[in-house]
Amino acid sequence: MSSTSSDRTPLSRFYAPRYWPTWLGLWTLWLLAHLPFPLQIQLGKAIGYLSYLFARERREICRINLQLCFPELSESERHGLLRRTFLSNGIGVMEAAMSWCRNPGDFRDRVTLSGLENLRQARAEGRGVLLVCAHFTTLEFAGALLSLFEKMDVTYRKHNNPLFEAVMSNSRKRFYPAVIERENVRDAYRSLQQGHILWYAPDQDYGLRHSVFVPFFGVQAATITATARFARINDSAVVFFSHYRLADNSGYHLEFSQPLEDYPSGDEEADAARINQIIEQAIRRHPEQYLWLHKRFKTQAAGKFASPYPQKFRQQ
Repeated sequence: MSSTSSDRTPLSRFYAPRYWPTWLGLWTLWLLAHLPFPLQIQLGKAIGYLSYLFARERREICRINLQLCFPELSESERHGLLRRTFLSNGIGVMEAAMSWCRNPGDFRDRVTLSGLENLRQARAEGRGVLLVCAHFTTLEFAGALLSLFEKMDVTYRKHNNPLFEAVMSNSRKRFYPAVIERENVRDAYRSLQQGHILWYAPDQDYGLRHSVFVPFFGVQAATITATARFARINDSAVVFFSHYRLADNSGYHLEFSQPLEDYPSGDEEADAARINQIIEQAIRRHPEQYLWLHKRFKTQAAGKFASPYPQKFRQQ
């Protein structure tokens, strides 16, 4: 079953000593989330810089991804992009805390939108809307901000820490009608059949199952085919959702494309490649805001030993 706002997990079940370190971290995030916005941005940068210094494995994964995807850049240019990516990820940590611990209405004056009419017109047709996005570092906060203007159901990946999962899910249920674990395909289908907006990010490597190998930044990448299958439900419209932090870090821009035409086409590889191309175009506008710390190319048609990442990283 999908999660709804009426079935929040009681946090009283997580008072055992083994959860105390997680509680300490969550209370720290709560305090940080209530600081003045400019200070939050600076603290986020500090978190990102410390991660850049000490998260050696993630730094190496990010370096490899940037080398694969931006071969046209010089080594120094890629190094600068790598550092900015970590700073953006650090700010994203603060933004996640803000989305979980604050009312998104507190930040309404920091939001600009374009193309919202595209989303609303698609929703008005009553066939469901698949709102496709990518894993930018603004992902969590952008969803909370969008809830000020439109209601939507969301898919997500369950966290391994039960307390963190409960807090994260409970927070999301404040502004999403349904919070659907990504393996729960039946409830995702039901959302579209009911004419809802379903927020969905297909840009990570989920393995061989239900994937095809198509280009992403010119590199063959395992890409899930579920996007086209979802779109066939109720002949749902597919709208791409871009979300960016402004260059001066003063606010956020949310942007919605017109519904994709002639999608799905019936050709799994062509449809997957088209989605990758749209995501790539969005990333190129603000590449430092994308989640390059993810092992996007870990699954290879030639097997795990063809992965571009060092062997010690492959099982992570």
